[in-house]
Amino acid sequence: MSKEIIIRSNSSAVDFALLKDGKLIELHKQNDGNKFNVGDIFLAKTKKTISGLNAAFVNVGYEKDAFLHYHDLGPRILSLIKFIKGVSAGKIKNFSLDKFPFETEIDKEGSISDVINPNQSLLVQIIKEPISTKGPRISSELSFAGRYLVLVPFSNRISISQKIESREEKSRLKRLVQSIKPKGFGVIVRTVAKDQKVAELDKDLQNLHAQWIELCKKIQGSETPLKLQSELNRSSSILRDIFNDSFTGIYVNQKSMYLEIKDYLNQIAPKKQSVLKLHESSTPIFEEYGIERQIKTAFGRTVTMSKGAYLIIEHTEALHVIDVNSGNRSTKAKNQEESALEVNIVAATEIARQLRLRDMGGIIVIDFIDLSSALNRKKLFDHFTNEMNSDRAKHKILPPSKIGLIQMTRQRVRSEMDIKTVELNPNINGTVEAPIVLIDKINDKLEKILNNKKYSNMKIILHLHPFIAAYVKSGYPSVRLKWYLEHKRWIKIIPRDAYTYLHFRFFNKDGRIINA
Repeated sequence: MSKEIIIRSNSSAVDFALLKDGKLIELHKQNDGNKFNVGDIFLAKTKKTISGLNAAFVNVGYEKDAFLHYHDLGPRILSLIKFIKGVSAGKIKNFSLDKFPFETEIDKEGSISDVINPNQSLLVQIIKEPISTKGPRISSELSFAGRYLVLVPFSNRISISQKIESREEKSRLKRLVQSIKPKGFGVIVRTVAKDQKVAELDKDLQNLHAQWIELCKKIQGSETPLKLQSELNRSSSILRDIFNDSFTGIYVNQKSMYLEIKDYLNQIAPKKQSVLKLHESSTPIFEEYGIERQIKTAFGRTVTMSKGAYLIIEHTEALHVIDVNSGNRSTKAKNQEESALEVNIVAATEIARQLRLRDMGGIIVIDFIDLSSALNRKKLFDHFTNEMNSDRAKHKILPPSKIGLIQMTRQRVRSEMDIKTVELNPNINGTVEAPIVLIDKINDKLEKILNNKKYSNMKIILHLHPFIAAYVKSGYPSVRLKWYLEHKRWIKIIPRDAYTYLHFRFFNKDGRIINA
């Protein structure tokens, strides 16, 4: 099994594609303009408390106030408030918490108005990015995520990832962390910490503790709202969370991003630096690895599967609905029940992939093909649950209902990945064939470029929609051959799955757009 990360970087965004055996299973986008990412920590100010919601609205600098529920305060909120007051006033200069006296924990069923006051300074962390008309959701129970450990200030608890199943390993890790944990901090041991030595864990812990100290230094004299710490850039955070020895390749198209990732890999996995490669081909990186084509087929209302089966995915404000259809699927199954189970198993695998790929969250209802056998319904449920085990987002799946629906919830912390796959009809008046219309435009632009002395010795590359690229290269003499005979210049053609039907661009060998 091969696992690869493909990273495409441009001036405004970075796209990350996770491939498993060449198949796209996750797609992420980092926009430079996004100022509110999960994990960011702010020094904020409370606006008002709403007793009916048992929550407070907090100003973090977003157009909509952030939402802070009582259950997201954390049991040691009183200690945090006391600490912030002391640091802001300059009375507390030792930020290590080893000598800081903790306040009593708050009641689990208490009221937020008894804990939080309006216009109060508070340290908060983004746990859910702004989505639609809602502001970010925040927590005052801070955490600092590292490669192997998560550091939690104002706590003494040590937790071990549930995905580490060995009792002996859990006990070993707990003993190691207990011996190196600073007083006043809790620690969560991540799954990748399994079999790691104490030196690696201690290095990670010291780095997280240093982040806390640096954050505290910024509090005194600061005005609210103020971002005190940003989450790692998306490339580093993705590598931190998912990278392990099973990865066979990381491919990057930009030199600066390549060097940045190389430095980070040197910190977390120096022996795996060889899997990092810089993409230098003239073919765009997402085209080279077939990602654009997969995006076009995977995103959209209809998702096709093997042998004619397909999914219909509908989105509403409140929930997502997925309908499984057998279509004109041909099967060797002996009866309808076996055929339905076969389609459902394939669909369950694809649905698990789609949830990760689109980052769908909230309530999800799946209408599988009806199964009359209780044993078959259990097989389907077990298979779907197993397929969802690799999903890093928190989720809960209910067994099939009496009417055959599987209901589930999946954690939503950022906006769903939404990519439009429907193109406008290129035949505007319905009578002229699009390739002919487009070739005239391409000819005009090509002549301007070739008549410009600036481009006389320059290699010219034309990027086109695959259909138009095929039209340009097909036949004898082809359109491209005619260009060569007329201008004595060979034009390289690159099909682009990402382009719409009538979209084209000329590039030089360095990948820069030629405008003429």
